Amino acid sequence: MTETLSLTDLAVSHAGALIQSVDWTAIAPPLVAAVAALAVLVADLFVPARRKQLLGWGTVAALALALLALVPLRHGDRATFCLKTVAGTTDNAGCSYVADHFTLVFQLIALGGALLTALLSLHTVDEERLPGGEYWFLLLSSAAGAALLPASRDLATLVVALETVSLPAFALVGLRRDRLGGEAALKFFLSSVTATAVMLLGVGFLYAAGGTLHLTALADGLDRAPAQLRHLAEAGAALTLVGFAFKVAAVPFHFWLPDTYTGAPVPVAAYLSVVSKAAGLAGIALVTTLALRPYAPTWGLLLAVLAAATMTAGNTAALRQRPDAPRGAVRLLAWSSVAQAGYLLVPLAAAGYGHSGSSPLGATAAYALVYAVVNLGAFAVVAAVGRTAPGNRLDDYRGLFSRRPGAALALAFALLCLAGLPPGVVGVFAKVVVFRAAIDGGLGWLAVVMAANVVVALYYYLAWTARLFAPAPAPEAGAEGAAARPPRTPAPLAAAVALTAAAAVVLSAAPQLVLRVVDAALF
Repeated sequence: MTETLSLTDLAVSHAGALIQSVDWTAIAPPLVAAVAALAVLVADLFVPARRKQLLGWGTVAALALALLALVPLRHGDRATFCLKTVAGTTDNAGCSYVADHFTLVFQLIALGGALLTALLSLHTVDEERLPGGEYWFLLLSSAAGAALLPASRDLATLVVALETVSLPAFALVGLRRDRLGGEAALKFFLSSVTATAVMLLGVGFLYAAGGTLHLTALADGLDRAPAQLRHLAEAGAALTLVGFAFKVAAVPFHFWLPDTYTGAPVPVAAYLSVVSKAAGLAGIALVTTLALRPYAPTWGLLLAVLAAATMTAGNTAALRQRPDAPRGAVRLLAWSSVAQAGYLLVPLAAAGYGHSGSSPLGATAAYALVYAVVNLGAFAVVAAVGRTAPGNRLDDYRGLFSRRPGAALALAFALLCLAGLPPGVVGVFAKVVVFRAAIDGGLGWLAVVMAANVVVALYYYLAWTARLFAPAPAPEAGAEGAAARPPRTPAPLAAAVALTAAAAVVLSAAPQLVLRVVDAALF
């Protein structure tokens, strides 16, 4: 006899348990950026061409509002999109979106970096005649994904957030529509798509072995998985990390980065070097420390090897940059960002070697905050110099102090912070924190590799700094007046240089403002 299902059979005892409530305050930071992106796209249809710059200022205002939305979340105790437990209460282990202290730190980097990028871009969009509506829409969309990623607590949301960061970035790189921009965007796109495909295969392996997509629950599932699935799970862990390693530009997934940075507009290169990198770093931290706890030795060793190879390759390539090469300044910062990614991976590798407490994650977060401020400051000065020196060679910075003392001092301070030398005190402390994480985690060999790389990096950072204060080259015939009166820097660009320089000075005077993150409980 055939049985039929009735509505009574489909009923549940607590129908309300199937309905999820939304904490709008918790999701406000990425939501503001996403809504602003749609608003800019629609407004572009109605704003006349002569007033398109209003879209840029609207983007700046929206990103500032998204940053303000972090203030109500400062206690780090909000979560939403959660599965209901039997008792009808919620547990963060079953939540897809969690606004804890880890989330707030990386959302601050993502939204603050996007805001500074918007300030850098206001003059670039006008002077290079980029399509304003598309540019601001893509920037806001990518920033929304970067703000969503550190709050994601399941693999599906992580993948969606990562692609939301990446897909608009492809278009931003190629928006200039010249040969270099098109080539840069194509390299970026092809390598990213390959990394995403590999990552999705890894996610499938992890789901097959663990039986869930939520990160904390996945760790429990992998811990109880049958022995015959262990190799499948370990392969899934390694493949999943590939996608995030691409975003961080860890070796050997870094080959796209130098050409992409040099082919993109300078503000877009600055955005990729900070916001995109921070998103990838947050993804690696979440997947390893929450989902892959049972396989800590596997990913700990993998990240340690990646960190050593990345910092070594980045510094070695940076040493080879010629001062007369076109776009040499941007290319040097590109290779420097590869090396800095290696330093950022060191505390995460230490966490895989049984380090107790939250110090390794705190060290990564603190270093990421410092790196974001000083690297954006360096790119801001490069953007300012590039207005009068389109080649943007390192030789173009010779004697910059005599022409633009403020810009030269800002760039010198940023380079000293990146090198970890006084008076860039905050850079010194940030590197010490990373060293301590490696030593405490039992990775003495990695600390030695990092120490050697820090010494190597001193050469090209100090060489560039010395070039700023060297005697200025003799002006060409008929160019004396132009050399004596450099063109006025646009107000938004000058504001970006001043903000980053002031932030670096304040953090060097009071490094505890950042370093308190080291000993804080981020999760």
